[in-house]
Amino acid sequence: MTGNNQTMILEFLLLGLPIPTEYHLLFYALFLAMYLTTILGNLLIIVLVRLDSHLHMPMYLFLSNLSFSDLCFSSVTMPKLLQNMQSQVLSISYAGCLTQLYFFMVFADMESFLLVVMAYDHYVAICFPLHYTTIMSTKVCASLLILLWMLTTSHALLHTLLLARLSFCEKNVILHFFCDITALLKLSCSDTYVNEMMMYILGGLISVIPFLFIVMSYVRIFFSIFKFPSIQDIHKVFSTCGSHLSVVTLFHGTIFGLYLCPSGNNSTVKEIAMAMMYTVVTPMLNPFIYSLRNRDMKRALIRVICTKKISL
Repeated sequence: MTGNNQTMILEFLLLGLPIPTEYHLLFYALFLAMYLTTILGNLLIIVLVRLDSHLHMPMYLFLSNLSFSDLCFSSVTMPKLLQNMQSQVLSISYAGCLTQLYFFMVFADMESFLLVVMAYDHYVAICFPLHYTTIMSTKVCASLLILLWMLTTSHALLHTLLLARLSFCEKNVILHFFCDITALLKLSCSDTYVNEMMMYILGGLISVIPFLFIVMSYVRIFFSIFKFPSIQDIHKVFSTCGSHLSVVTLFHGTIFGLYLCPSGNNSTVKEIAMAMMYTVVTPMLNPFIYSLRNRDMKRALIRVICTKKISL
């Protein structure tokens, strides 16, 4: 961390969003409302899946894990952003920055992997309905989730350790609202070749391969449905898959554009806007798209409310 002509960096400054001063209060209220909506929406899904026995199925197990991941994903960046906007204290410690980066990568990867598992769950349910309970057994679902958590934590830890070995000299201003890995690499006065190679290789694999699996799952679904077409089945598939694919496009589209394209092609404002899409907007929309518009979730909410009223 130190050298003859180097100064130890003990903290970074997060410049946050490029918002004019007169609009700070407005955007603070907007982001606070979005964050509270994210927390409440995802907590509601987790509680409903926990309390209602009718939702103790693989699909809703994955939904509850997605909600937990979204809740944590948003909580990694939003509280610090809101604090900075309110107090104008832009500093974050070196250890705090690495910690934020680690958990950011964990839950970003988890989001990507869970989208794959959910696509596979749709595929099995539609193409192999008679074997669904056997293929997607409790043991298989639990094993999948354990594997996902192992992959995400290992990947995040690798990048965090690689970043911790770098030196940071005089520059400590991060042109972002959180400790983004690309922004930190630009500030380092060490050779970042290994970090950049690992970021593009592993990041590409973790983003591209899950996306390809999702596409393959839905191609198989559409081919299976169109072999024996019925209006009811086609409507059911499109109503289910359309919402999922829209969020897949939103999440993976911004990831691809932000991390897999050369940094020179994107201005700082564009990078921040794209990051806002998948760190703030997507976690807020997921409860509405995946669950709160779902008939089973609505029935579960009614049952839980009625049960509570009866118990009172």
